[in-house]
Amino acid sequence: MAIQQEIWLISGMFAVTFLIRFIMFAMAGNLRLPAPLQQALSYVPPAVLTAIIVPSVVLPHGTVELSFSNSYLVAGVVSFFVALISRNLLLTIGLGMAFFMVYHHLL
Repeated sequence: MAIQQEIWLISGMFAVTFLIRFIMFAMAGNLRLPAPLQQALSYVPPAVLTAIIVPSVVLPHGTVELSFSNSYLVAGVVSFFVALISRNLLLTIGLGMAFFMVYHHLL
């Protein structure tokens, strides 16, 4: 009996997830968004990425650490400037990670 309930539960979760995504993909070709809304939506990826990264950089151990002993913050600032100057994602990731590993192990 429990297996049958689990099958119904998984089937229901599949149906809800599939329908939500299918509706969005089905309407994507027919739906025209206004230009201001399209421009506003272009800011969503940087905003989401910032919301994910900033807490882990500023709060590495659960409390705010705005000092040079916070290797996450220092490497994040270095990565920001590398990205600003180079405009190269792979170079930014590579140099940021290398700087973090060296700085973190030197502390």
